[in-house]
Amino acid sequence: MTGNRLFLVRHGPTHAKGMVGWSDLPADLGDRAALDRLSAHLPGEALVVSSDLVRCTGTADAIQRGRPRLPHDRNLREIHFGDWELRRFDEIEAEDPERITAFWSEPGLVRPPNGESWHEMRARADAAVDRLARAHPGADLVIVAHFGMILGQLERALQVPTTEIFGQRIDNLSVTELTRLDRGEADEPGWQVGRVNYLP
Repeated sequence: MTGNRLFLVRHGPTHAKGMVGWSDLPADLGDRAALDRLSAHLPGEALVVSSDLVRCTGTADAIQRGRPRLPHDRNLREIHFGDWELRRFDEIEAEDPERITAFWSEPGLVRPPNGESWHEMRARADAAVDRLARAHPGADLVIVAHFGMILGQLERALQVPTTEIFGQRIDNLSVTELTRLDRGEADEPGWQVGRVNYLP
């Protein structure tokens, strides 16, 4: 059985007030002390990979510090909010109250208009993490990604309902540490959960 330690890092803050999914907003990386602490906390020989959105690639650049870098992966992106992108909750609620209420209270299958559901995001992100782990057996992986993607991997590891995991904070520049145990191509991996939402 091969294992990978995963260090899931949420990108730096964007300061956007609306729902940010696939919109390519830069991160505020001005807190150099926080970035220094984060990089120092991560394993020195870990492989670094990120979502292809600039808030993640920029954060990965800032914490890489000589670690090997893998190509950006668009399948590590945040959930796609479609027509809700960059809009505030109150605006969307005024326009489409039933759908946005269901999106948060009964998550899984509900899609924003022209967007994707939580389950669809999970499927692509799960597959991306599995591909990375199997391509680099035994390696430590620093994955710089998004709130939803990280929350989805924690949900996967804990095997809890989506409604339960939605209460978990994932702060900008935090680390969530999981160990993925590969049981073979046909089997769902096993998981161990370490620190969650840790701010070095």
